[in-house]
Amino acid sequence: MPQLQGKVAIVTGAARGLGRAYAEALAAEGAALLVGDVSDCSETVAAIESAGGKAVAVHLDITDMDSCNAMAAAAVDSFGRIDILINNAALYGGLKGARFEQLEESQWDAVMNVNVKGLWQASKAVVAAMRESGGGSIINIASLAAVYGLPYGLDYVASKAAVIGMTRGMARELGGDNIRVNAVAPSAVMTEGTAEFFGEKFEKAKKVIASGQVLQRNLETADLTGTIVYLSCDQSAFVTGQTHMVDGGSWFL
Repeated sequence: MPQLQGKVAIVTGAARGLGRAYAEALAAEGAALLVGDVSDCSETVAAIESAGGKAVAVHLDITDMDSCNAMAAAAVDSFGRIDILINNAALYGGLKGARFEQLEESQWDAVMNVNVKGLWQASKAVVAAMRESGGGSIINIASLAAVYGLPYGLDYVASKAAVIGMTRGMARELGGDNIRVNAVAPSAVMTEGTAEFFGEKFEKAKKVIASGQVLQRNLETADLTGTIVYLSCDQSAFVTGQTHMVDGGSWFL
């Protein structure tokens, strides 16, 4: 039997890459999906429906609390409840790397607005519905960058370190509601966003990243979906406040 049969999941930033992969993996385990992004999620919905799953898409700007509330309302209106939230939406691929003292203030503010404030707002939007459902699972997408200290990307590093701290604080606050909060911290995943982030240095970066891991190959989306499903389902019912490193053995936390 599918592990998430009867559950309702929301995935933010689900138009492409990891977000789409997470949504498809949860749907394959029986969950009904509400997918949101500032970009069009129609391809994600079509992929889920063609595989026999259920999905609804909304335009979602996680920096706008009204948009986050509309996301949660759409999930409840469509499927009756909310059990899972994957906080995946983030600024990453289009960021301009630089020494920390040379980063543009406008980019710093945008990263914090999306990666930190946006995660907070999306989480706030679903908590009431999760309480009504008797609990739930919030999974925040952090990054190896937060603990490794990725150079030339301090804005991104700081935002993902905040995600780990927020995960711990939220877990302590929401435990009494039977809402679990965990983080997943991957290394560089081979997605469009990672290719955009490294640009012309992408092929060299892939080799350098793999060589620094215990498992010396690059991380693919399929390497992450099992952890996402595990943290979403009852097999992880006693796991909360944790950061799960999915990085091929780059960092032991």
